[in-house]
Amino acid sequence: MAASPPPGRSTTALITTGGTIAAHTTTDGAVPALGADDLLAASNTGAADAGAGNGGPGAVRTVDLMSVDSSAMTVADQFAVVRAVAEALADPATAGVVVTHGTDTMEETAFLVDLYLTDDRPVVFTGAQLPADSPDADGPRNLAAALATVRDPASGGRGVLVVAGGRVLPARGVFKVSTTDAAAFDSVSTDLPRPVLTDGIPLGRTARVDTFALYPGVSPGLIAAAVAQNAAGIVLAATGSGNTHPDITAEVALAVAHGVTVVVASRVPYGEVSATYGGGGGAVDLHRAGAIVSPWLRAPQARMALIALLTAKSDPEAIAEFFAASVM
Repeated sequence: MAASPPPGRSTTALITTGGTIAAHTTTDGAVPALGADDLLAASNTGAADAGAGNGGPGAVRTVDLMSVDSSAMTVADQFAVVRAVAEALADPATAGVVVTHGTDTMEETAFLVDLYLTDDRPVVFTGAQLPADSPDADGPRNLAAALATVRDPASGGRGVLVVAGGRVLPARGVFKVSTTDAAAFDSVSTDLPRPVLTDGIPLGRTARVDTFALYPGVSPGLIAAAVAQNAAGIVLAATGSGNTHPDITAEVALAVAHGVTVVVASRVPYGEVSATYGGGGGAVDLHRAGAIVSPWLRAPQARMALIALLTAKSDPEAIAEFFAASVM
């Protein structure tokens, strides 16, 4: 994505991808049904300018990119969002970008966009917890707030932001905390460093990275199966500060020996992850076995980072440097 723009931008790009914010309730459950112009009209902000391309103050240019539940997104879909944001920012008239997205995997896609964002113009993700036809639909309020955030001069240079339920949070470190509350997101930390990738947004096939949650009695064979099925990377959502059973450590060592990159995160929402414990299955042991510890990024975002890094052919040293650069 381009470097910092000159002043004088006047148009906001609104990219829609589906999700609850665009959903109507049917006998088969809530499904995406509304497009960008519908969402913009419901938000009561700038509807008259939607898609007009007139460049006037507050003008909004709409892009209906896809219409899916975010839980059904593929990695290819997520990279399509990255490319759509980059294309919007390539327009010199663009002041900023708003992306509407399902909340289930917003933390992943928003972070993926942030990985490639070197432009100071604001990029804001928003969504909803209730369908658009709900009497208490929160989507219109969230979209209005997201558009206002793009227009706020203080939003520039902060990377991708997530707006929902009256909160504005950096995408890096954000995670979903409620299935129902309007304030759907919180953050492991709101001031994480933002190492970015400058190798270009991939256009073709991306690296496959699997994620496994660790728990008492977890089968070490999960890791062996991922290796056998040609995973390029594995992210482990470990207990506590990156800890697990010694049998997992042994499988990690074998995976690394087979050229698979293993990153250890935590299933705990808050706090730094550091190699503190031993005993055969602690983060100290996993690190000695060749795993990379993710100090702050939790498993969903660590996976997106690893996909992007491995797709760019980064070696283990460069990957370790990326995660180390995320330390406050």
